[in-house]
Amino acid sequence: MRTSAIAALEPVGLRPRHLVALTVLREGGAISQQELASTLQIDRTNLVGLLNELEAEALVERRRSSEDRRRHVVELTATGRERLVQAEFVLAAVEDDVLGTLSPEQREALYDLLQLAADHGTDCAEAAADC
Repeated sequence: MRTSAIAALEPVGLRPRHLVALTVLREGGAISQQELASTLQIDRTNLVGLLNELEAEALVERRRSSEDRRRHVVELTATGRERLVQAEFVLAAVEDDVLGTLSPEQREALYDLLQLAADHGTDCAEAAADC
């Protein structure tokens, strides 16, 4: 599914790491670069490269913090919101293609297991055994 998702995102001009950053910004609003690096669990220098890519496409905007001029605040732009919606639409189609043989109940069980695994930092086999 990952390979299909990566291929599907290419025409939208996004990679998975872009998608995650844009989603965090949409859900949490404007955030400092330091907080974003912490949330994404990436090194601040890697974050700068990621933000440069997103800013070049006008998907995010960086500006100095009004409270602390040493800090930069990152915010999702309207273009970024639109591109994120496009990406989510494309990914939903990939998900439907990959999981198309599952019933709605089976999909829901799969989502629950994946969420349980993510919440507990365990692998899927351990999460399934817990249910």
